[in-house]
Amino acid sequence: MNEGMRRLGYDAATGKTVYAVTEPGGLLDTMADVSALETAAVWHSLAGAMTDGRALSADSANYVLASLFRLASADLG
Repeated sequence: MNEGMRRLGYDAATGKTVYAVTEPGGLLDTMADVSALETAAVWHSLAGAMTDGRALSADSANYVLASLFRLASADLG
């Protein structure tokens, strides 16, 4: 699949996910680490909002879970 490739983020012009083969300690490796940390922060915020906030309807919960799955799938390649 995307063996050895790491997600760097999204291309602003096309909206497509950008991947690169990174070298440990290099600039692209750092960019991939930042992207992974930003993604983790979003996941944490969403999980907190879902567990601490008001109850969601079944339709809303399905939408959120489908969106999260789509994001996770994009991150994994």
